[in-house]
Formats: sequence, C-alpha cells, structure tokens
Amino acid sequence: MPERRRVLVTGGASGIGLAVARRLADDGDRVVVADVDGAALHRLEQTLPGCVTVVADLARAEDVHRLAAEVGAVDVLVNNAGLQRVHPIERFPEEEWNTMLAVMLTAPFLLTKAVLPGMYDRGWGRVVNIASVHGLVASPYKACYVAAKHAIVGLTKVVALEAGARCADVTAHAICPSYVRTPLVEAQIADQARAHGLAEDDVLTDVLLASNSVKRLIEPEEVAEAVAFVCRPGAWSMSGSVLTLDAGWLAH
Repeated sequence: MPERRRVLVTGGASGIGLAVARRLADDGDRVVVADVDGAALHRLEQTLPGCVTVVADLARAEDVHRLAAEVGAVDVLVNNAGLQRVHPIERFPEEEWNTMLAVMLTAPFLLTKAVLPGMYDRGWGRVVNIASVHGLVASPYKACYVAAKHAIVGLTKVVALEAGARCADVTAHAICPSYVRTPLVEAQIADQARAHGLAEDDVLTDVLLASNSVKRLIEPEEVAEAVAFVCRPGAWSMSGSVLTLDAGWLAH
C-alpha cells in the first residue's frame, strides 16, 4: 500500500462524501474532492487543509473526462455522488432518468475506467462505490434510483473479478447503507411531512425507517468508517463484497 494515498471522492462537499473526505484525510491521505457545488467546495477548502477541490458536473461526460485528466493517478476512488427523484414510473421524466443514470452509473464507470490502469501498474488500489440498500431491495416511486444502485452493485462485482485476475491488491467494494442523515434525506423527510400531513418525527419512524429494525438514521461518519475499513490492506479478501449498513432492514 502506498505510504500516503491519493484519494478522489465524488459528491464530497456534503453528506456522506464530506464525511469520507474528512475521515480519509485523518488517515493522512491526500484527498481530492469533486462536486457540482463550487461554493460548498470553497467552504471545504477553509476547513480541511490540504484538500484539493474540483468543480465538476458528473451529469456531463465532458466534465467527468476533465476531472479524470485533472486529478490523474489515484490510489482510492470513492464514487459517492448521487441524487434522488421520486415519481411513479408512468410519470418519471426522461430527462431526470438520464441525469440520474449519468451521475450514479456512467460517471463511476468512466472514472473507474480512467484510474484502474494506474492501480494495476502500481500494484495497489481501491474502488469504493457508495451504493444503497436500494441496490439490494426496491421501494415504490424510485425506479431510477433503485435501478442505478442495483447497477452499481453489479459494476462493483465486475471490477472485482477483472481486478482480481490482474492484481490481488486492487479491489472493489460496494457500501450499501439504508437512510443516512444527509441533506438529501432531510429534504425527503420535509417533503413527505408536507405531502402526508405528518410530523417530521412520524415520517422518520413510520415511513423512511419502517423497514428498519433499528429506528434510527445512520450518521455519515458511520458510513465513512466503513469506507476507511475497506481501504485497509487486510480488506483485500472482501473484494466484490456488498457491505450493508441497513439497521436490520434485510434481516426480515
């Protein structure tokens, strides 16, 4: 393993990505954070010394290629950027479908494609995909999110198979949390409360966490700990694994 790893985290200006960037920086890694929110990246630069930031819209293939070229070789790629839109299938806008797949599936593929050769050459690397429990189960009205997260789990397994044949220390992992306390989820709570005429606490326990055996949101820092774990040298044997942080959702 490199003495001081170079890490790229997408969607790293807030939520899970921000927690991952901070956690890996605490390990001494050189962290590059990409996000579409330039103002949030500027704030991050003030609070995470040594962090390099790149403004990029991962819905645009040209931005993804530019990001890969600007960042160059990395030892750890964390594909985290994501977004959520909720519609019945018959009313799901095609443009939203295309944008979501571009950010959550095509961009991770393109970035993985760009960094894998260097990982093979150096004999070490980690591709960590932040998937979701929705990469394993489905919920109504989330057709694109569920499809994208199932696909990123599949992509993780293919990367693990190809990388394992080339270098035992280049591995791929999918992290699958249930609901995490992020701006994305907090917005969903507020929206659901307005739509159903419920208190936000009731939305949390009766709607979002209905399938959890533990009725509690996961903290971003807890997901970051899982990322840090699979980036350790001893985690090579978990290549291709799906690490669920689901608060008992799948135990039913």
